[in-house]
Amino acid sequence: MSNIAHFTFAVGVLAVAAVLSGCGADTGSPSHSAAPHTVTAEPASESARATGPAPAPGASGTEDAAAEAPAAPLSGLTIAVDPGHNGGNGANPGTIGQSVPDGRGGTKDCNTVGTESADGYPEHRFAWETAEALEDALTDAGADVVLSRTDDDGVGPCVDERGTFADDADALVSLHANGTEDDSASGFHVIAAPAGGRADDGVADSSELLGTALASELEEAGLSRNPAYDELVVRDDLATLNNAAVPAVMLEAGEMRNAGDARMLESDEGQQRISRSIVDALTVALVD
Repeated sequence: MSNIAHFTFAVGVLAVAAVLSGCGADTGSPSHSAAPHTVTAEPASESARATGPAPAPGASGTEDAAAEAPAAPLSGLTIAVDPGHNGGNGANPGTIGQSVPDGRGGTKDCNTVGTESADGYPEHRFAWETAEALEDALTDAGADVVLSRTDDDGVGPCVDERGTFADDADALVSLHANGTEDDSASGFHVIAAPAGGRADDGVADSSELLGTALASELEEAGLSRNPAYDELVVRDDLATLNNAAVPAVMLEAGEMRNAGDARMLESDEGQQRISRSIVDALTVALVD
């Protein structure tokens, strides 16, 4: 063999050895064994390779899916929301002490200050903050929303107006928290008015249906019912409910003097859970 042939043969052997050495090193490399997103991917079928990638967002498939999406459940309905009490009530005892019609032939004080937690978180603020969250949730569900007050710095309105302002709505929800002196008391309860105020038998029945649905949805959301009120409460002494001519409920969302309830009522997460439960209950009672 000539010197040129010997040289060519040696170069070929060295090249083969280098290739074999490189494959062995890569195969043993940890970076090749840790790639779950590629291992689990399904290979493209022949038809997929032939037809190309899926349609981009906004193409006809996405539009068809959007067209089939359900409409907002409370679309076309108007919901009245009454955040209990008001931030200026305490500084205006003369105004809130005036007598107003109670809806059953008697009178009531215009309003009250409300209760508060042991660390000073007031019921009126809970009611207002939850009303803001509820307004957003109702709007997202397609409803129009009317509020009995527009901020947490005013006085009133009086309890008769808190019922009558909902006359053009489809339902009224009044937001409160309870103030039982015993700080071991805990949990929510829901109140509906019987017929005999401005509501007829049909409206009273619808109020009870709404109240029952609300209690169920709150329990589904993880809130506990106050064992002292193991069923829907029906009362004829609440002027807000007596002055409502539409299905109406009052929610006592928890016990302000109970430390655990107070933390939940003050939290954004708790207020959101309450708001979503109210939307779901209105959907059950008014739509389903």
